[in-house]
Amino acid sequence: MDEHIAATPTGSQPTGLDAPLPGVVGQSQAMRKVYRLTRLVAPTRASVLLIGETGTGKELIARAIHQLSPRNDGPFVRVNCGALSESLLESELFGHVRGAFTGAVENRTGRFEAAHTGTIFLDEISSMSPKLQVKLLRVLQEHEFERVGESKTIRVDTRVIAATNQFLEEEVEAGRFRDDLYYRLNVVPMYLPPLRERREDIPSLAEFFLQRYVQENNKPIRGFGPGALDVLMEHDWPGNVRELENDIERAVVLCQGEVITTDMLVAQIRDERRLRLPRRRGLDLDSMIQRLVRLGLQMYRSESEPQLYERLVSALERELIQQVLAACDQVQIKAAALLGINRNTLHKKMQEFGMLRARGEHDSP
Repeated sequence: MDEHIAATPTGSQPTGLDAPLPGVVGQSQAMRKVYRLTRLVAPTRASVLLIGETGTGKELIARAIHQLSPRNDGPFVRVNCGALSESLLESELFGHVRGAFTGAVENRTGRFEAAHTGTIFLDEISSMSPKLQVKLLRVLQEHEFERVGESKTIRVDTRVIAATNQFLEEEVEAGRFRDDLYYRLNVVPMYLPPLRERREDIPSLAEFFLQRYVQENNKPIRGFGPGALDVLMEHDWPGNVRELENDIERAVVLCQGEVITTDMLVAQIRDERRLRLPRRRGLDLDSMIQRLVRLGLQMYRSESEPQLYERLVSALERELIQQVLAACDQVQIKAAALLGINRNTLHKKMQEFGMLRARGEHDSP
């Protein structure tokens, strides 16, 4: 399951297209873009491609699109395309008749048929085999298919929302994913930001999960101790909101006092880093830059004024300067040397990004 954005806490909230969706926590600018696009696309019949890392809440947004659409009285059906073999997935999606294969002892209705008049959510779409990609393309184009082992054509009215944590354009270039299917699915691409790109949402998410697991476990925990939320804010959360939720639940279960302390969280994060698997191959600097650009194209393709150069380059430059300064204990001379630029240039960049005022410094070098 990928339902890990969390429910919205009570209180005053922004209104309009940018207001939080029911069942979702987050006031960050990145999430407001998701809320806005969700509300714009929900009333339409367009296919939606949700793009985001594992644990960013793709299923939750898919459900929100369905609930805000005219199809909300119809079924919402989820299929994890990466969890089944080709033959099992074909039967799961399209159904089969008795005797179609060994073990097919009775007729079975497929998920597409079950989702008639509603929405089908195809998670991990990149793992679908070429054979099934052809059948899916036909459903998207003609709204019809045949059950496995049967020649009778079945017509359905089902909206498709797909999700992936892969760069589908790379899969198309490598010949593993059909380009015509990609364009059919990618009518409205929607990027779900990882937690590290919306750190300002971490405190509200942490408080929400804390209250949830305090109630579930009947624990006398009042909240977080001094500095605990700072520890959470500093972590990169490679597992995103799912990882944060799991860590809060673990801390609640193991806590013997009335507050979640910094030591508890630091120990958890340290152990996670030690146990984490090595990074996948292909994440060299050049590959990461290529992926960043592709991701930027996917994120802003649907905007009328994407300003892609400014958003990508400025954001990358600011993040680089911030991390280098942190690594150099905020000593600008050391940071400039590590960056390979002179101190005046660094100072001007910091002034441009508003980092001097944020750090309480004067504008003169």
